[in-house]
Amino acid sequence: MEHYLLVRILHSAPGILLLLGLLAHAFMLWKAQRAGDAAVLARKLRVTLRYSLPAFTVLALSLPLSGFWLVGTAGWPLGQTWLLLGNILYGVMMLIGLLLAGRLSAWRALADTPAPVALKRLCLIYAGLILILLIVIMALMGAKPA
Repeated sequence: MEHYLLVRILHSAPGILLLLGLLAHAFMLWKAQRAGDAAVLARKLRVTLRYSLPAFTVLALSLPLSGFWLVGTAGWPLGQTWLLLGNILYGVMMLIGLLLAGRLSAWRALADTPAPVALKRLCLIYAGLILILLIVIMALMGAKPA
């Protein structure tokens, strides 16, 4: 139990970095899209797809591993309702993340032509759902029984 605090910090840090990174990228892409410069938006989408999405994927995939380590360290049974619900929501979040990556790739493939409004709206909806699910999962994990 002496390692519990360290494992808790190692589990919380990727979640916070993921949340802050998603917010920063959403703001960055929104600002570039509002500016109307297709070259700047294309460059930001390229950077997002090349560097940020793989980093976000590593952060997101580290969460269940460190979470199970944390649960094992605390001695909680894996059949707890809050833990099972968190895992289901996490799986849904990862599926939506894959859909978002595909939509961003399609947006980037359009190069200098303006993206259709439906594609932009779909990317925004996926990003919003990911953000909401991440916050719900964090709230669920924070409100777990002591």
